[in-house]
Amino acid sequence: MMQKAKVYRNKELIGVIQKDDEGLYQFSYLEDYLNDTNALSISVHLPLQQNSFYAKRLFPFFFNLLAEGSVKDMQCRALKIDSNDHFTRLIKTTQSNTIGSITLEEIEDEVS
Repeated sequence: MMQKAKVYRNKELIGVIQKDDEGLYQFSYLEDYLNDTNALSISVHLPLQQNSFYAKRLFPFFFNLLAEGSVKDMQCRALKIDSNDHFTRLIKTTQSNTIGSITLEEIEDEVS
């Protein structure tokens, strides 16, 4: 099951991150954001570009948004998430109160 989330900077939609069924991660900036003269990359390792970024592991920038220690343990218990399922934790726990200006909003599967 593919998982997706919208990526926001200061509440402005700037991109989408997803994890496919094979565990491959993809991050893409939105075209409208790329065309904005004030657009900034979210990371040195994720510069502004039209092509998507792909990785076999969660991008370090997004991994670093995750809570650690007792807060991580509490989130995993409360949300019934495997502590090693970093992507699910990311999309379930970063809607607000993140370090910095980046937040995520899960994109629910559309039912046909």
